Amino acid sequence: MARSKTLPLGSSSSSSSWPRLLHPSYYLRRPRRLLLLLVLFVGTTFVLWDRHSLVQHHQVSFLQVDELAKHLQGDWETIQLDGNNGSSSKTLQQLRFEHETPKIEMEDPVMEDRRNQVKAAMLHAWSSYEKYAWGFDELQPQSRQGSNEFGGLGATIIDSLDTLYIMGLQKQYEKARDWVAENLQFNRNYDASVFETTIRVLGGLLSSYDLTAEKMFLTKAQELADRLLPAWDSSTGIPYTTINLGSGRAFNPSWTGGSSVLADLGTDQLEFIGLSQRTGDPKYKQKVENTIKQLRLSFPKDGLLPIYISPDSGQPTISKVTFGAMGDSFYEYLLKVWIQGNKTEVVKHYREMWEQSMEGMRGLISKSSPSGYTFIAERTGASMFNKMDELACFAPGMLTLGMEGALPEKAVEYLEIAKELAWTCYNFYMSTPTKLAGENYYFHQGQDMVVGTAYNILRPETVESLMYLWRKTGDSKYRDWGWDIFQAFEKQSRIASGYVGLRNVNTGEKDNKMQSFFLAETLKYLYLLFSPSSVIPLDEWVFNTEAHPLRIIPRVNEPISLEDVHEGKGISSDIQSKSTATQQLVHRGVVRYGRNTN
Repeated sequence: MARSKTLPLGSSSSSSSWPRLLHPSYYLRRPRRLLLLLVLFVGTTFVLWDRHSLVQHHQVSFLQVDELAKHLQGDWETIQLDGNNGSSSKTLQQLRFEHETPKIEMEDPVMEDRRNQVKAAMLHAWSSYEKYAWGFDELQPQSRQGSNEFGGLGATIIDSLDTLYIMGLQKQYEKARDWVAENLQFNRNYDASVFETTIRVLGGLLSSYDLTAEKMFLTKAQELADRLLPAWDSSTGIPYTTINLGSGRAFNPSWTGGSSVLADLGTDQLEFIGLSQRTGDPKYKQKVENTIKQLRLSFPKDGLLPIYISPDSGQPTISKVTFGAMGDSFYEYLLKVWIQGNKTEVVKHYREMWEQSMEGMRGLISKSSPSGYTFIAERTGASMFNKMDELACFAPGMLTLGMEGALPEKAVEYLEIAKELAWTCYNFYMSTPTKLAGENYYFHQGQDMVVGTAYNILRPETVESLMYLWRKTGDSKYRDWGWDIFQAFEKQSRIASGYVGLRNVNTGEKDNKMQSFFLAETLKYLYLLFSPSSVIPLDEWVFNTEAHPLRIIPRVNEPISLEDVHEGKGISSDIQSKSTATQQLVHRGVVRYGRNTN
């Protein structure tokens, strides 16, 4: 017979009571104990919840203080810059009221994850360049070596500086900065593209200066600009396309027939005006603004200039009009110079010219069949060609930017066209087997869009426009479209030693080049698309056409730009009347020139 185990005194009652405490019937028979348990539960919950709320409150408060500090720092830099030119118009009291309650956007964990993945892509691209092509202009990822297509100016390093800084890649930024300080020299026997050197190198240096306030960048920018200036020494002041950085000899290549290219001569203004603002030397601004004055002398009624202009006569030499290659950024800069000057009276004629060009662009807009994709056609003489470059996909973003300052009904029209064009550009990507866009598309009756030139070189224009549309509308579909495009780049273009383009978007065949603008533009715009709009806010910064952000500095206390041209000779009466209406709205406070002072 088994012997029963003897328990110590009290053990039996104590151990057997614990299961009863966990059974609901125990409390149902003892209501006072049930009430005590409920009070204990509620009290504990309040204590824990109050602690959580307190922590969350302090986190938000910290963000507000940090945001306010950034705004005030930016405005203090602006005051200093304006003060150097005698144009400061803000008081500290005004700044205090402007930023009394800074807007804080709560973080979306999905967007944070996407942003981090874009940052990781940037780190992969940069590390690959650093490993295989350091100091060269660009990386050839497949052969794992560098190439110099920009005279050995370290194009990828300079193009990447602000992207690294914005993404918080401090170690990588510092190495890039040190290379610029120690190695970047411009006295080279190299025939440089004035356009490419301005937007990539000069723009990158100025942006880095604005972001960091490191004087070295401004000094280098001025050295480069001084070597580019002889390109404007034509009989009309319209610049030549190419200049030898060592000798200063400027010329146009044979393939242009001696003409200058519209997108080249009209895409220097942001950088050179910005340099004059920061150095106090007006010669840079005078050179590039004289170019626009010359164009305005014979500006066509529809605001659409052909892509070749004679530097000797200032007149077009062919009749081709396009918002794609060789035309695109001329129209972009008309608007952005107005924004750069903070939309003051001094820069009003840029806005007038831009609005005139947008009226002309309406005549190029058509729709495909059967799906009704909206596209911007090209025109030669009186003939229309149903072709659109992916480069023209900057237009939705430009139109979105142009909404501010437009009459209300015109702003609605700009946004609707921008949305329709963005949908087309997104489908440039989604309609191919690789989900990457070709270089251009043709639109045939009954066939919608067909890839023309089939390569993809990692271009940024579509994601650029998606960023602007997201910031303006808050519609998350633009972020989702950008994510689709980023995933396609990751799948098709990423290799172990960097990122490559595709020779054919239908087959997926890869090329051997990582374009510097992939780091400067494509990845930056994707990062900003998934970031709060307080990261590089558009009321404080304007992007050059290489996505280098330049700080907006109001242009006041100076003559009105382009004013010496007789009114009515270049600007149509229709546009003048619309500009007058816009000015009336400004005076009534409906449209604001300058920063929000509500």
